[in-house]
Amino acid sequence: MLPALALLTLFSAWAVSFSPFWLFALIPFALLLALGIFDVLQRRRSILRNFPVLGHARFMAEFIRPEIQQYFVETNTDGRPFDRDTRSVVYERAKGIHGDQAFGTELDVEASGYEFLEHSMSPLQPVPEQPRVLVGGPDCRQPYHMALLNVSAMSFGALSAHAILALNKGAKAGGFAHDTGEGGISPYHREGGGDLVWEIGSGYFGARTKDGDFDPDKFRDKAADPQIKCVELKLSQGAKPGLGGVLPGPKVTRQIAEIRDVPEGITVISPSAHKAFNTPRELVLFIAKMRELSGGKPTGFKLCVGSRREFLGVCKAMLAEGVTPDFIVVDGSEGGTGAAPLEFEDNVGTPLTHGLLTVHNALVGVGLRDRIRIGASGKIARGTDIVKRIAQGADYTNAARAMMMAVGCIQAQKCHTNHCPVGVATQDPKRYRALDVPDKATRVQHFQAATVAEAQQLIAAMGLTGPHELRPEMVHRRVSQRKTSTYAELYHYLRPGELLAEPVQGWDEDWRAADPDTFRMVAAKA
Repeated sequence: MLPALALLTLFSAWAVSFSPFWLFALIPFALLLALGIFDVLQRRRSILRNFPVLGHARFMAEFIRPEIQQYFVETNTDGRPFDRDTRSVVYERAKGIHGDQAFGTELDVEASGYEFLEHSMSPLQPVPEQPRVLVGGPDCRQPYHMALLNVSAMSFGALSAHAILALNKGAKAGGFAHDTGEGGISPYHREGGGDLVWEIGSGYFGARTKDGDFDPDKFRDKAADPQIKCVELKLSQGAKPGLGGVLPGPKVTRQIAEIRDVPEGITVISPSAHKAFNTPRELVLFIAKMRELSGGKPTGFKLCVGSRREFLGVCKAMLAEGVTPDFIVVDGSEGGTGAAPLEFEDNVGTPLTHGLLTVHNALVGVGLRDRIRIGASGKIARGTDIVKRIAQGADYTNAARAMMMAVGCIQAQKCHTNHCPVGVATQDPKRYRALDVPDKATRVQHFQAATVAEAQQLIAAMGLTGPHELRPEMVHRRVSQRKTSTYAELYHYLRPGELLAEPVQGWDEDWRAADPDTFRMVAAKA
């Protein structure tokens, strides 16, 4: 560094002797020299000590890498979490554009994992009206007609006020349901007037005591609101099963703190497990209690499936107590609106296909499937997704990230930083003021209507009169270069009551070990 300083000193003296103008030319050199000295003396980053000034290029490249990857490197079909083709379809349908594509598929139809639907040689005309699914078992006094595609759980706090309001206004205009997420019911959920599914998580926000326990009186009072059509108990979510929800401190504004009854500016962490119950039996009895407190509204729970044995324990508890939820929402581990540690996002929880088939089969096997509706949530963005999930065993679907994209999300993946560039997942008013609520609400309505219409078109092309006729043998998956199998061939579907009569091979051990009085893993009984 000494020779450089000497050289700079000589250059400065020479420049001053010629003209004051050269003093301005020295400023950049002086700044770079100061930066170089700082880089050499600092001890935090080794690369800057070895390569002063030039080392900053590495950090700059790392900073802009996600944008370079998304806009210039990835192809139309290999992006994650959602590829460019899927994002484009969502944007176009939200804007009311056709969403068609020319020149054929870009997918490799010979690759393992490629899926396709059986079409009919005698296709039908799609029904113009949106199909509805009646949600409400024998103990429900206020059943609800659920749309095929609804807004999945996203809390005010994780999403901005304008985003929540746009989603709810879109749901109102389109006649579909809007899940509040576990963060409680905000004024923006109410202002839009859309049908609400009130989600209660382990933090019991909106219905909690000062100690964080469930408050039945608060719950009863709020659940009586006619805008609330269903009540959903959240056991786990796809992005981070086994972890409670986390709302970073910068997002906990005064308004959010009041809604959730928590301190302002402090990171809110929901417990991983519920306090209101400790066993499958207590879970189903708590569901019955919530239904009674709500005045008989459809009540169910949401989970990302983990142990099949645990879920079978819940089924045994249902049979023992004679209590069933009105619906169960299965969230796949590929879900991801909530930020989570990478290990949880990548390696914890069951993907939607396997989780959905587990829940559907278990309920069929114990003879309870006709009492309980199943919702599927996890990367639902296209009509094909709706058709496939219903064929696998669901009754309806929910979408979160696709709805965010309809509102304007660009998949910047900065949801947890409070720096969402488009104002969807932030509490910074300077950012979310750019989100025009009337326009985005219309886009949410358009996206939902166009996606369901496309699902109905696919169903009609398969020669079916409606989603109730979809079966697993109608969806094919390539398992190798020379073989394809239907989902009916890939998975064994149980017959009604089969687990009660004589458990089939593959389910025997889990069924015997399932215990309605514990969530813990226990050995199978001989």
